[in-house]
Amino acid sequence: MTDEIFNPFVLPFLAGVAFLLIFSVWKYWRWIRGFDKLQRTVIRKNIFSWRFLPAIWESVREGLLHWRITKKNLLLGYMHRSLAFGWFLLIVVGFFQAMFAFPEGHHFWMAIFFNYFEPSHDISYPHAEFMANLMDVLLIYVLSGLLLAMFKKVWSRPMGMKRTTRHTLMDRVAKLALWCIFPLRLLSEAATSALYGNGGFMTRGLGNFLAEIGIADPTFALSCWTLYSIALGLFFCLMPFTRYMHIFTEIFLIFFRQLGVTDGDKKTGYTMFELSACSRCGICIDGCPMNRELGIVNMQGVYMLQSIRNLELQKNAESLAENCMMCDRCVADCPVNIDLSVIRRQVRIRSKADIDTHDGYGYLKNVQPFNAMSRVVYFGGCMTHLTPAISAAMERIFAAAGQKYWYMDKEESICCGRPLLQQGFENQAFELRRKNTEMIVGSKATMLVTSCPICFQSFTKEYKLPIPVMHHTQYIDMLLREGRLKVRHDDRRVAYHDPCELGRGCGVFDEPRRVLEATTTLLRTDEEREHSLCCGFNMGNPLLNLEQQTLVRNAARDNLMACNPDTIATACPMCKKAFAHADNVPVKDIAEIVAANII
Repeated sequence: MTDEIFNPFVLPFLAGVAFLLIFSVWKYWRWIRGFDKLQRTVIRKNIFSWRFLPAIWESVREGLLHWRITKKNLLLGYMHRSLAFGWFLLIVVGFFQAMFAFPEGHHFWMAIFFNYFEPSHDISYPHAEFMANLMDVLLIYVLSGLLLAMFKKVWSRPMGMKRTTRHTLMDRVAKLALWCIFPLRLLSEAATSALYGNGGFMTRGLGNFLAEIGIADPTFALSCWTLYSIALGLFFCLMPFTRYMHIFTEIFLIFFRQLGVTDGDKKTGYTMFELSACSRCGICIDGCPMNRELGIVNMQGVYMLQSIRNLELQKNAESLAENCMMCDRCVADCPVNIDLSVIRRQVRIRSKADIDTHDGYGYLKNVQPFNAMSRVVYFGGCMTHLTPAISAAMERIFAAAGQKYWYMDKEESICCGRPLLQQGFENQAFELRRKNTEMIVGSKATMLVTSCPICFQSFTKEYKLPIPVMHHTQYIDMLLREGRLKVRHDDRRVAYHDPCELGRGCGVFDEPRRVLEATTTLLRTDEEREHSLCCGFNMGNPLLNLEQQTLVRNAARDNLMACNPDTIATACPMCKKAFAHADNVPVKDIAEIVAANII
């Protein structure tokens, strides 16, 4: 072999790198320019702040080490980590290997195809044996992850997944190219080792075997390196059009999110980063109640994002967006933390644009605020009116704590607007929020307390109120800690159901449990907190019939009943109504339990 610094076989690799770089820069720049005014302001404000440091750590932890996936399943985490982190280390160590071998300087492709170019330079370099063996160890690490990926394709259950994602044809071609890269690298290095005896312990061993069977041929070695280069080039060219673009996009998304950027009800450039950051791992499929209880496996977040990302018919994306319970289980399970519910809502809003008007609530003009200065505003919510025992319990709690309050929606009820917004009626929801905000601010109250998790999430995330907002479980917990409310502890054994909107939606897990532990014996359930099962009657999916909703409800009820409780407790009027129909044990809201135990 001559003293080469270039060989035409590297051209497919170089073409792939150039295409990926140019296309990615163009795509990312276009998306960044599509950020709305608020998102741009947040970036400018925080880009040089301390928020940058956590973003770097999260990029390493999730982009390379895949820690969230590892917490779900060790084997699955190992597979993702070995492919991502292992390949990264191969590139880094290969760079140092080339730098030591060619101290006068080298082209970057010489590090990628190091074992081909090394024999052409009769140069001994520091730590050559160690570096060669280290590269072989790293290649084994990557190949072990590749074998697990192949195994997962055949049998995914040992890796914590009952179902894997159906991929597009282009995704499959890209995956085939990726799966060929590392075996071809091993074969190429072994073929060169058969000629020159270079490489580490594994490549030399395989090279010796090839030499023994008569395959020590320069043409064969060059053919292997060419195929390796083609596999790399093909994968890089396909990346921008397949799920593998998540490799880079996830890093951008992590940084934007750490800087404080959030998605809204309109599709922006940030939404495009979320769409492209999805690796289509399929983790969101197993936990989805539509899959678990109803066997519907074509509408999960991974498929909705795939539909939007691949520019399929808008009608298809709309049908996928509508057929969802909006329980946020997929959001909790997503290892990339993509806000799938917000993206679904964006599609729903777009589909309702022609029928979503501002002029449907003329009666609101006649509803006036109450002078509630120095009082608490209590907003029961629509569903609380259908479960009046909850509001009655809250009125007793207010009285026992000596708290003056204004029951804002006791007689002239106005919806918080979130159910309309979830269904895509953005303008109508805005009108309700505008009137409620006017009344709350005009009342001069000091705090808002609500019993409905749907309302709570709306007031905390969609309203811009100048006063604190608390769910009644948080408020009761505060009263108990401040000593303003005295309760007795009874002998009931209680199983608590985390409502979707309160738990996964707002992160309120501890306060309801502290209140229940102060009044009852709280039991553990198999699936709770962020893994709690939806009650099935959350109004998120307009397409499900009563039988399907009941099947979802029964699964959640069975999870609660498995610990043999005396009472099922929840903190949502909708959940209470759903479980009350099951007729197994009493179902009580936490406010009712507390009101009954007031001393």
